[in-house]
Amino acid sequence: MIPEIPVSEAEHKVLGACPHDCPDTCSMVVTVRDGVAIKVQGNAEHPATAGALCTKVSRYTERSYHPERLLTPLKRTGPKGSGQFIPVGWDEALADIAQRLQAIAARDPQAIQPYSYAGTMGRVQGEGMAARFFNRLGAARLDRTICASAGAEALTQTLGHKVGMRVEFFAESRLILIWGSNAIASSVHFWRHVQVAKRNGARIICIDPRRSETAEKCHQHIALLPGTDAALALGLMHELIVNDWLDHDYIARHTLGWEALRDRALQWTPERTAAACGITVEEVQGLAQEYGQTAKAGQAVAIRMNYGLQRVRGGGNAVRAIACLPALVGAWRQRAGGGLLSSSGYVPAQAAALERPELLAGRTPRTVNMSTIGDDLLRPASLEFGPAIEALIVYNSNPVAVAPESAKVVQGFAREDLFTVVLEHFQTDTADYADYVLPATTQLEHWDVHSSYGHTDVLLNRPSIAPRGEARSNAQIFRDLARCMGYTEPVFAESDESLCRTAFGDRVDFDLLLQQGYAPLPVPEAPFADGGFPTPSGKCEFYSARLAARGEDGLPDHVPNYEPAGADPRYPLAMISPPARNFLNSTFVNVRSLRSIEGEPLVEMHASDASARQIADGDVVRVFNSRGTHHCVARVSERARPGVVNGLGIWWRKLGRDGTNVNELTSQRLTDMGRAPTFYDCAVEVAKA
Repeated sequence: MIPEIPVSEAEHKVLGACPHDCPDTCSMVVTVRDGVAIKVQGNAEHPATAGALCTKVSRYTERSYHPERLLTPLKRTGPKGSGQFIPVGWDEALADIAQRLQAIAARDPQAIQPYSYAGTMGRVQGEGMAARFFNRLGAARLDRTICASAGAEALTQTLGHKVGMRVEFFAESRLILIWGSNAIASSVHFWRHVQVAKRNGARIICIDPRRSETAEKCHQHIALLPGTDAALALGLMHELIVNDWLDHDYIARHTLGWEALRDRALQWTPERTAAACGITVEEVQGLAQEYGQTAKAGQAVAIRMNYGLQRVRGGGNAVRAIACLPALVGAWRQRAGGGLLSSSGYVPAQAAALERPELLAGRTPRTVNMSTIGDDLLRPASLEFGPAIEALIVYNSNPVAVAPESAKVVQGFAREDLFTVVLEHFQTDTADYADYVLPATTQLEHWDVHSSYGHTDVLLNRPSIAPRGEARSNAQIFRDLARCMGYTEPVFAESDESLCRTAFGDRVDFDLLLQQGYAPLPVPEAPFADGGFPTPSGKCEFYSARLAARGEDGLPDHVPNYEPAGADPRYPLAMISPPARNFLNSTFVNVRSLRSIEGEPLVEMHASDASARQIADGDVVRVFNSRGTHHCVARVSERARPGVVNGLGIWWRKLGRDGTNVNELTSQRLTDMGRAPTFYDCAVEVAKA
């Protein structure tokens, strides 16, 4: 396909890429008529996309042309959080921002804190020019942990990197375990491969505390308690060992630490496992039998994990334990066998060329964890912490809505002495607390280049329409800020299109990207059929010497939740907060057509838990714990298992019943590895409002 295909004199098509935090990273075709984008579709020529987009992104024009789109810079006039602003010109806004930042930097540039995440997954509009700016400034670094860092660390310690099987080969698998993933909502193209496998006779099993849309479509649903995934994986290992459903040759040649792992797994009898997970002994034994015997028969067994399962205290250990399973049965020998959480480790990114760390000039600024921003914004200066945070630059994120323990986050953002700049499309919860809001372009209006964590293609996004109003790309805004700060280095003159070329250098064929919108990476069909893992040993490391050297357990283990169901009589219910199907993080919440499908903020409850509290379907309830209270509507549903409630997220706080969302209840405690948040490790009580 050619990038721009004339349909008529007034109409043409432009190839783009979906920017959102989803493993599918779809190639898009944007139809433009008289300079207006009228339709966004999937690119039928892209194998991973196959001409289809999710409901959210197929309505992308509703975001770009939304009547509440921010189209001019805004300056705060009222109290923090009031949302009171007046329009200002770019020159005035940039000059004032630069002056304020220079004054803070003269004291200590580490008092300036960037805050960003996955509002776009693009390499250019994400951390390209922004990283150059903050490196030159010497600002504090951000530990970007809020989604995936526990699982990423776990994969690195076990497989060597964020690697796994190629997603398209799930279509050939004979047994697929969908572990902690609502694939129908979060990875629609993976689900397409599952459907092919199912039609060809594969058995599909979902492991998830919630009976999601995906679980309903599988042959079996195992509704374990939140945070018990490592226990289940160890229990499966026990059964694989005692029944000799093992590939001894693969274990001997391509794994490290087998004897130690075997000894630990043998402690996890089906009875112990079932008790820890809140499931039956028969479920443990049956799952192990299906996995072990299918592999033993020479048929492909595959595991697809997602990141929800690692959002608990023991999330890293859980991913480590699950990632060990394919090597035990030799599943990696086949292209349709193994496992996948993320494929992003295959991406040949040129981070240094894009972000230019040499601009730090030898400085080593402190690092602040984005998952503890609530506490850190309230932290005074100290020898341990360094200077108090005096300025915050937020882009590609909405922390007031998405960061844990919202009450503290709001308190921090409400500081009148905190200078806050937000780059945004809309007046989000976070934008309400800004001193300046700068209008950013949407995906239809700028250049960007994308990798994926669900498939093995690189994608190019070309602008299909001119920026609306006075909107500027993230990269251009940081380029303009650099100029106003007096930074004259040539790296700040590089254009967005040039940055797209820089992101991968000669490791990706840019001409091919221009021609067809995507370029496949050269990943082997069965990357670990003969071992060759990117670990220090070259083997699948059941035992990690690197973890042991840090004083941590070298083997995976079950690490109980901070707040397990039933442990605290005041808050006897466990709460998980999976995403609402038609939202993505806090994006799309303000698209009316999608919000109307979701209705209003809900908490799903099992009938037994609801009846014990005299709660009926549709009642307004308060969900509460020691950190806060959230009002929403109760949905009595079989989607919730007994003892666990599902608070669907993430709504903008201002669209909630009482100006809160589920993160009013979550904590800032971190995971066992990767310094990640524990969103799904949260005890609550529910009562009628």
